[in-house]
Amino acid sequence: MGDLAMKNCVPCKGGVPPLNPEQSAELLVRLGGGWDVVDNHHLTKTFTFPDFAKALGLVNRAGAIADAQGHHPDIYLAWGKARFDIWTHKIDGLTESDFILAAKIEAVAG
Repeated sequence: MGDLAMKNCVPCKGGVPPLNPEQSAELLVRLGGGWDVVDNHHLTKTFTFPDFAKALGLVNRAGAIADAQGHHPDIYLAWGKARFDIWTHKIDGLTESDFILAAKIEAVAG
């Protein structure tokens, strides 16, 4: 995860193919942390917490990172959990930037 978390997201302007399943699998191994690739379309992970405030804290930290990176996940917040779904909307699939953002979120989830 460390090498991915140190990179920056690159804005996608479209016109590029999404990652193929082999590329996604290799980046998923590098990411680690219990993330899943769903249908080679998006990354997802649900973080659990002992209360609402801690889940909200992660959402706020991740939101600041997403804004700074210009790459925004779908976030679902509930009592004691926060789920992140990440993909590149412009190409309706995965890019390396999705794995970079996931690694950055993982780094602040602690």
